[in-house]
Amino acid sequence: MNASLTVNSNTSGSIGPAFAGLSYEKSSLTEPLFSASNTNLIGLFQRLGPSILRIGGNSVDRNVWTPTGPGQTSGQIAPTDVNSLAAFLKATGWQCLYGINLGGAGPEPYTSGSFTAATTPALAAAETAYVAAQLGSSLLGVEIGNEPDLYGSTYFSGVTWNLTTLETLWEQFRAAIVAQTPGVNVTGPADAGNESGWTVPFGEWATKNNISLLTQHYYRGNGQSASSTAANLITPDPTLVSDLSILNTGAQGIGVPFRISECNSYYNGGADGVSDSYASSLWVIDYLFDCAQGGASGANFHGGGDSDGYTPIADSDGAVVEARPEYYGILFFTLAAQGTLLSTEVSANGLNVTAYAVKSSSGDLNLIVNNKDLTNNLSLSIQLPQAASSATLLEMTQLSSGASAPNLTATSGVTIQGSSVGVDGSFSPVSAYTINPNGTQLSCYVPTLSAVLIQIT
Repeated sequence: MNASLTVNSNTSGSIGPAFAGLSYEKSSLTEPLFSASNTNLIGLFQRLGPSILRIGGNSVDRNVWTPTGPGQTSGQIAPTDVNSLAAFLKATGWQCLYGINLGGAGPEPYTSGSFTAATTPALAAAETAYVAAQLGSSLLGVEIGNEPDLYGSTYFSGVTWNLTTLETLWEQFRAAIVAQTPGVNVTGPADAGNESGWTVPFGEWATKNNISLLTQHYYRGNGQSASSTAANLITPDPTLVSDLSILNTGAQGIGVPFRISECNSYYNGGADGVSDSYASSLWVIDYLFDCAQGGASGANFHGGGDSDGYTPIADSDGAVVEARPEYYGILFFTLAAQGTLLSTEVSANGLNVTAYAVKSSSGDLNLIVNNKDLTNNLSLSIQLPQAASSATLLEMTQLSSGASAPNLTATSGVTIQGSSVGVDGSFSPVSAYTINPNGTQLSCYVPTLSAVLIQIT
């Protein structure tokens, strides 16, 4: 199929450092996962980094700071757990957005057997002080609570729970935290949704004097829904674009950046055979570029464990199992480098094709073309805003053993320029294909269900 791509000189956003990050449950701190000795996980992080690790999830409000705890104990965050995290961050060169229990301050804290995850502002302040001392410059900020817009049906059921109630409680925690650790960055509110009703109004109430970063969560849909298919995942997402617009306008008015601090394909752990399939490789490229064009400072993909749902990196008992298909899409995005986004226009006869252009600080131009059409290969003609002297092409695709074409629902077989990513982050792609530009024009081939990265000088 003949198609064309025009890259314009006008800007449509930017990609800064640490844009594509990861997110893990706070309970992962009680597992043998984040440590200086986990060289495989360190290697996989470094392959993407340096970036931002967010420690959060529902388990934020189910774990309590226990300064005398032995470590690696369910429900308890002990000094040795934080020490291990600090060593891991130092080894990777990543920073951390660290979640603090807020839901446990309610009348119905999380309980499991004889354990109760009750907390107080004083405990939050003590934990933050220790975390700040150990992580040092690796601490990007603390995030008080997790998805507090949903607390009314969980931790605070039976009592009046609204934004005003949250703000009153949140301020008690923040005041205790900054009194003990002056200058620590505090972020929030880490809402599940409700951008217009909770997140932006919260930021306007808090002001830039009290938060350094506005945080929000986003998932495409419910992983248990029959509509959460691979085919649906790779279609355009107008809800995301709308939500980003609300957040961008709100954050600009507040005077702080915003970040999607927890996200992935489908919530409730993902959709089996979808969130862990090749579809996630192609989806995540569009998702990240949507976030960049929408004004976000980055996104953190939630994961951990070895279930059939979402996680960029699969692990079991602290050991890396594999880099999942989604990891490849994130890596492919990072290969496009940082810089200014230029607007693009694709003409492909209505096929499911997207294209993005990133101009680096050195003036080089990187293009990503994402062909999500199930049957059509593209013969692509590209018009550039500047003359090119040379160009190369890298391809991300999938091929199962014995197959002759990519399979959107395959859960393995993804490669970038012929190379898979090892459990230790090793990655040895073959030489990029050479493209010969003709002034401001060049052409290339983009196979069905593949993404290509064209690097132009």
